Amino acid sequence: MKIHLSNYDYLRNFGVFLRGFDAENPSCLSITTNDKWINVHPGILTVVAALGLKVGPENIQFDEITATSGHYLDAMGLFKIINKPSPFSISTHEPAGRFIPLTQIKTPAEQSRFISDMIPLLHLEPADTEAIKYTIGELVRNVLEHSQSDNGAIVAAQYSQEKKIIRLGICDTGVGVKESMRYTWPRHTHDDLEAIKWALVPGVSGTTKREGGTEDNGGAGLFIVKSITMITRDYFVLYSGSGVYRLLKRRPDVRSIRLNSDPDRDRNSQTNTAPLFPGTLVAVDLSLDKVREFSSILDSIRRAYSQAIKQRKKERYKRPQFI
Repeated sequence: MKIHLSNYDYLRNFGVFLRGFDAENPSCLSITTNDKWINVHPGILTVVAALGLKVGPENIQFDEITATSGHYLDAMGLFKIINKPSPFSISTHEPAGRFIPLTQIKTPAEQSRFISDMIPLLHLEPADTEAIKYTIGELVRNVLEHSQSDNGAIVAAQYSQEKKIIRLGICDTGVGVKESMRYTWPRHTHDDLEAIKWALVPGVSGTTKREGGTEDNGGAGLFIVKSITMITRDYFVLYSGSGVYRLLKRRPDVRSIRLNSDPDRDRNSQTNTAPLFPGTLVAVDLSLDKVREFSSILDSIRRAYSQAIKQRKKERYKRPQFI
């Protein structure tokens, strides 16, 4: 595999990353970077880290980094997590800035500890942290319950003080969305993109065919996270196998917000021909000035979730029954 880290690897330009990702030869990983500058979304770094853990340090080739911003990769803990020597020397206190270095989470206890430890590192007001904690909790739980990944979840986050945006990524190299849902929803898993979009439908869980999921897993996590980014007018990316679903920003002139149960009805871009990624990536941007009223946002999302479940049950019972 080959990954190129460019000078503009953000979610609005996710296609740039895909064009620099070659998934052939999955037993090894070659990493190259822009020779002058590196701007990389934390979600993309989690992909690099997850693949690096999968192939092992002896099978990773890191080309010489000449970019003046290359030390960012060290600060985010990339060399440490993939067990490769760093070409940079950074004081230990420097990473405790407005970012969360790449972190591996394999158990619910590690998840709870990570969420508790990460908030002080971002230097945010308490009102700004609720959506972040909820998003990380939901996405990490999804990985631990569904991915079957030996390496757990890889998480990283970065806060842009200038733009008041949290950029967050969670990645695993498990079975992927299609495989995790294949036994419970076979009619909706013919390809990776179809499975991804079905996983975004409220009430769909990979653990049961029951509408609304179970008491422990209601099939709401991905729908809620996508809805949060919809309300805050930000980006959301779900990448698994050869499928990519990217929620696009709402246009500034569109003031009314409709939370759609069908992801195709949202403003999005999608493809089923991306380089074959062995696992799942979820990456989001969250504008903090729009999530301070998180409790009311969550109430609106839950109402939309409940209405969608009721409507789908109603439509199912209307179907003709053949004996």
